[in-house]
Amino acid sequence: MQGKTVVITGATSGIGAVAARRLAMQGARIVIVARDRHRAQDTLRDLRTADSRQAHTAFYADLSRLREMKRVAAEIAAAEPRIDVLMNNAGLIASRNRRTEDGLELMFATNHMSYFVLTHLLLDRLRASGGGRIVSTASEAHRRAQLDFDHLQEQKGSSGYGATKLCNILFTRELARRLAGSGVTANCLHPGFVATRFGDDAGGALRTGLAVAKRLFALSPEEGAQTMVYLATAAEVAGCSGGYYDRCALAEPSLAAQSAVDARRLWDLSADIAGIAGQVAVSAG
Repeated sequence: MQGKTVVITGATSGIGAVAARRLAMQGARIVIVARDRHRAQDTLRDLRTADSRQAHTAFYADLSRLREMKRVAAEIAAAEPRIDVLMNNAGLIASRNRRTEDGLELMFATNHMSYFVLTHLLLDRLRASGGGRIVSTASEAHRRAQLDFDHLQEQKGSSGYGATKLCNILFTRELARRLAGSGVTANCLHPGFVATRFGDDAGGALRTGLAVAKRLFALSPEEGAQTMVYLATAAEVAGCSGGYYDRCALAEPSLAAQSAVDARRLWDLSADIAGIAGQVAVSAG
């Protein structure tokens, strides 16, 4: 990873922070996208400890807001002539249905739309690397979900979270199809159930249940970051695209996650929501 540029969201804690540090230790220059400036500065200090030779940097945005997604993507594109790896890792779980300023359900906006918008607006920089990789954090929680396109943003709690993780896999599938032959690959992963800050703001019984489960069953952030780093660095996946990975190995997602029809429908819907329909010319449609 020496001399390569990695853009990563959700890097100020948990598996994102671990992945960022590991990649920095391998020589990568890390560009983080964060909402909290204090946490971002702490992360940058840690990255500079890992490798002080690289100009690690941070951009700031609330990735639940469409205008913020677009603004920060434009800022990164203006600052970075090439991006070798884009790691879509920002995410949250909420116990109740909450709406953003765009009228989107909060989990859907953060967990899916931020992946879609940032990826689309940074594709030219990924192409410029000659072999860019897009790595998106999904979850085994997708197995409990089915997409109801007429009520896509009405679920809450674990069911709503699972639906957004299903969206991550379908997005990766359709993105890989559209990127075929471009030199840019797209894969997603299940990091495992990890003891991080994830879910601490969920509220109610969901927060309590997650806290108990973390104490009893959870992996460490170091263990959870392994597959992220693998997909960003491993030579054996350099030409692989459209896969869902678990424990650094290709895994088969649910039948719902393998639907080419739903993948295309979700893509078109997401482009309409983002206001970039007609601009989403990845490669061959």
